Amino acid sequence: MTFNGFLSDDFTQMTSPTLEGRMHFLRETIQPKFYELGGSLTDFLSVSLGNEMYLHVAKHLRRSVNPPDSTWLGICHSKRGYKKHPHFQVGIWKDYIFLYLSYIYETENRTAISDAFLENNELFAALPADFVISPDHTENRYLPLTEANLAATLTRFKTVKKGEFLVGKVLLKDNPLLADPVALEKEIEATFTAMLPLYKLSMSI
Repeated sequence: MTFNGFLSDDFTQMTSPTLEGRMHFLRETIQPKFYELGGSLTDFLSVSLGNEMYLHVAKHLRRSVNPPDSTWLGICHSKRGYKKHPHFQVGIWKDYIFLYLSYIYETENRTAISDAFLENNELFAALPADFVISPDHTENRYLPLTEANLAATLTRFKTVKKGEFLVGKVLLKDNPLLADPVALEKEIEATFTAMLPLYKLSMSI
């Protein structure tokens, strides 16, 4: 399929009440979009970073009762998997699309990455003013990227077993950019480009 952006019905279907209904929607509609968009973004990141990157699309295969409230694609340097590594994400909740550089709780070297980010907070100060952070990829919430929120979230990522750190941008479901696939892809590329210094720092550890 040709990527056509994210449409209003995509967000509506993310509230489908049954596991079967939502998983059918994800398989038939969202995952094909992720593969199409993700393939292009993977090529973009491979060129930008000078090394091969790999696309992974969340399948939610362990779900047996509750439907997933969000879903995503992940792009990282490892062909085998992304969860242990820094990775770029594009994903959807019922009310927004997120564009994140993600460090979830399985991330290796969490302490060293947290310390490096805390010691180089000028990299975060250089990010666009509308960037946000999230402390948990399983919760539908995000915080303004302030010094206080940054310090608290990185400290939690470092010290709490399930701590996570996600940074990037959200696009609310009524943003007209989402229905313009060409402009949207350019926005995602710009967002990921802004976070390349963070990614490179974490990969150097």
